Amino acid sequence: MKINVIGVPLFLGCDRKGVDLAPNKLREKGLLQILEKQNHDVFDLGNIYVPQVKECDKFSCHSNMKYIDTILGVNKNLAQSVYNSLSSDSFPLVIGGDHSLGLGSICGASKYFDNLAVIWIDAHGDINTPDTSPSGNVHGMPLGAAMGFGDSSLTNLYFDGKKVNPKNVYLIGARDLDKGETLLIEEEGINLYSTVDVKEKGIKFIINEILSNLKEKNIDNVHLSFDIDCIDSEFVPGTGTPVPHGMSTDEAKSSLQLLFNSGKVKSMDFVELNTELEDGDKTIDLCLNLIDFISKNI
Repeated sequence: MKINVIGVPLFLGCDRKGVDLAPNKLREKGLLQILEKQNHDVFDLGNIYVPQVKECDKFSCHSNMKYIDTILGVNKNLAQSVYNSLSSDSFPLVIGGDHSLGLGSICGASKYFDNLAVIWIDAHGDINTPDTSPSGNVHGMPLGAAMGFGDSSLTNLYFDGKKVNPKNVYLIGARDLDKGETLLIEEEGINLYSTVDVKEKGIKFIINEILSNLKEKNIDNVHLSFDIDCIDSEFVPGTGTPVPHGMSTDEAKSSLQLLFNSGKVKSMDFVELNTELEDGDKTIDLCLNLIDFISKNI
């Protein structure tokens, strides 16, 4: 497979430095070699440019969306890079950076594919709007914006209109939802599989149910967005918003294996590694292990 590695050294969406270092840290630790080991044709497209912004200007463009103009510019460029990768019959592997980049990835995939589903594996819903967000951190808004909810600057990024039907969105591993997100999930019938569901039903049952649902809808194209905080905080101390009672590493691997074996995953985000938040290499080693596992199943 041809894989395009796209780095997005972005911390503005979570407003916490360190996550922006992850793309280059993973490269230094052998990211490209891990992918090449499985005989993939790997192309490192470098990093999307992220302009520097003064902290005092974080709310200069919107009262409850930090650094929004810069985040929009980064996501627009990312969308084009993902679209170009898909157009060249390559698999875009987007390495973050914080999860606000998920909007750009979905925009690029949505422009290329007529009927797209999004599988969002994350401890959080990331479907807030500026009205419901308690923090103003845009990494809590990308999936909502992709579904058409929120400020028009986000919902109309790259091209006007929603990028994915809410009925074709699948949240897995969510266990830290804000009130506004819970209401939106109920109102729109968004498919939610909490960590409790994972423990009670089993990850294999859940993924097979999702794949069966996609088959019924004749959807063959999935954008997979993987936030490492889906895994229990005990195992991923190096992430900005760790949450206890999460998925095990084996459950995360099982979900990835089943999804990639389906042949439906056409693009992917891997986000929210922050090596500055721990002593040692526990989380980065886990991330490299997951990427190695992905490379064997992609």
